[in-house]
Amino acid sequence: MTALSRGWPVPADFAAPPTAAQLIEWESLDRMARPARLARLRARFAEAGIDAYFGVRSEHMRYLTGFRLGPGEDKVAGPSGQFLVGGEEVVVLADSRYTIQVRQEATESRLFEVYHDLPARWAELVGSVGARRVAAEAGFVPHAVWTRLAKAAPDVELVPVEGWVEADRATKEPSELERVAAACAVADRALAALLPRIRAGATEVELALALEWEMRMNGAEALAFDVACLSGAQAALPHGGPRDEPVEDGAVLLFDFGAQVAGYRSDMTRTLFVGEPRERDLAVYELVARSQRAAIHLLEARLAEGAALPTGREADAAARAVIDEDGRWPAYGHGLGHGIGLATHEGPTLGRSPSSDATLPPRTVFSVEPGIYLDGETGVRIEDLVSVDTGAGRLERLTRFPSSVIVVGG
Repeated sequence: MTALSRGWPVPADFAAPPTAAQLIEWESLDRMARPARLARLRARFAEAGIDAYFGVRSEHMRYLTGFRLGPGEDKVAGPSGQFLVGGEEVVVLADSRYTIQVRQEATESRLFEVYHDLPARWAELVGSVGARRVAAEAGFVPHAVWTRLAKAAPDVELVPVEGWVEADRATKEPSELERVAAACAVADRALAALLPRIRAGATEVELALALEWEMRMNGAEALAFDVACLSGAQAALPHGGPRDEPVEDGAVLLFDFGAQVAGYRSDMTRTLFVGEPRERDLAVYELVARSQRAAIHLLEARLAEGAALPTGREADAAARAVIDEDGRWPAYGHGLGHGIGLATHEGPTLGRSPSSDATLPPRTVFSVEPGIYLDGETGVRIEDLVSVDTGAGRLERLTRFPSSVIVVGG
């Protein structure tokens, strides 16, 4: 049975925010890692018969060039930060708002000044790296832009590709795992700081804002995503926003949230109990906790055997089977988990989709987040970030906040 705790964790139980020296060290490690990252991308060129790679995703910009856009800034930046990797050099696009920033952050790249007229400059851009066949991120270049680029340089072929950089990013460098762990610690401390303020009568909006404040004031440069705070029957929403409604005594209270530290993100879910828990809700919680343990046990067993990690589908099946075999309530409809890093959702994928059929990468980090959602009644999800390193034979829960039953509001 999952332990019921009326003693709360406190912020001091978790790691302190990174120091300025640590942030500088991580920046240095990124600079040193970029040549190898680019080499892995360029290794695909010959096999695909292409000369260059055109990238538009903000997390790829940072990973390969060092240029950073703030949360949501990609919606107003136009082509700024987009980049072209040629055989010998990397070119970063920018308008006057970002030229200084590119020179400061993308120090190993060549700046190409362009405003909202990329098609007009496209032939010049690709010609500057001698490219005749250019791979482009097919899922992220809008169709209208693709058409204009193709028309602007009819002698240059655009080749749709997907998943090249994503596959590389799914395997994490040690310093990337350190940053995800630091973001987890920020989130852990924030929820611990909030616990004494959670009482019946507080609204979901108030609690969500208080949790955001704790993260931002204690180490987070940004949120990984908007805080979800859902009470009672609203906790049955796998994704939902906080309401200006009071939390009731005896209700479950679900928080789904994450912090961003040095570009890398965390993601955790905790379902708490406000006042005396209902027996049914405790039983749901215990079943979800057993489901999560089953998936993690599978990973631990493979590591102990020195065998390959399971596929994402196998990990999902191990967790789902616990709930299905119990038979009282339906298992979660979403996947068991997802990778995380510069983006909140990235590879690898743990679920029932075709993208989950691959063996999990040898050094990676992902969420394990089973849940049970009873429409109109209650919902429980427990989400931890887990890192695995087959070379070191190590599995580590980066989310350190306890997953025992925690009762608040007393």
